[in-house]
Amino acid sequence: MSTRWERIAREAAGEDYAREYAARFRALAARGEDVHGEAAFVAELVPAPARVLDAGCGTGRIAVRLSELGYDVVGVDVDLAMLWVAAGDNPELEWQWADLSTLELESTFDVVLVAGNTIPLLEDGTLADTCTRLAAHTEPGGLVICGFGLDEAHLPAGCPVTTLTDFQAAMALAGLDDVAEFSGWERGEFDPEGGYVVSVYQRPEA
Repeated sequence: MSTRWERIAREAAGEDYAREYAARFRALAARGEDVHGEAAFVAELVPAPARVLDAGCGTGRIAVRLSELGYDVVGVDVDLAMLWVAAGDNPELEWQWADLSTLELESTFDVVLVAGNTIPLLEDGTLADTCTRLAAHTEPGGLVICGFGLDEAHLPAGCPVTTLTDFQAAMALAGLDDVAEFSGWERGEFDPEGGYVVSVYQRPEA
């Protein structure tokens, strides 16, 4: 059975969507555009070397950049096609195939990063379980960082909106403390009408 992300991606880019997705970011980088905002955001908060889980890593753009910056990175995704591209291009990194709502890795991490609209692309009814599993893979005192669109203009066509209220409730239920919200990866002041949020949560020390 295909996931919500796979259905949306195929509709937008065809069967070879994974390679198309990776090629799009390579083209942006070749034009001189900054495609590393997520990694820079992490680096501002937690210095390398730290252990980072890129949850919903896709074709590995962020994980690879974090590795280049000196972080110990593991990438995990539910989409095998995306992981095949990531592993094929970067076999030296660790890639795991898993659903975030049932994630069971042996390690915990200083930072769990959830970018690329992974949150609203979750399957129906899995938000609470996903937040619980993200918290379980975070070291005490570690951070969970999630960035995603809050309206249709900031989401792929066909992707439903996950409200900030629902997301915050699920993260609180998972035992995570809300630290800050930003308008994007450049760390601008959060505007509830802006359509995008980057949320920073912390797992309590005790």
